[in-house]
Amino acid sequence: MNEDDLRYLNRMVIERLNLIAQARSTVQMAQFAQGDRVSFMASDGTEKQGTILRLNQKTVSLRTDDDQRWKVSPVFLRKLTN
Repeated sequence: MNEDDLRYLNRMVIERLNLIAQARSTVQMAQFAQGDRVSFMASDGTEKQGTILRLNQKTVSLRTDDDQRWKVSPVFLRKLTN
């Protein structure tokens, strides 16, 4: 393969990986709805709990119980049972 072929193949691989990541995010996002109670681990290691305000394209906007607003990837969220 010459350089142009390799660059084309690289573009195709990257596009496919992005498509797979987008599909995975969509599946994860479908598990949640506005108003759901969720928990997640904050960057400092503490567990935060809150309510989903909005489902964005790639993240979930939520308000924690201590009245902070967060945007979190749905991969890191766990739905709380009532």
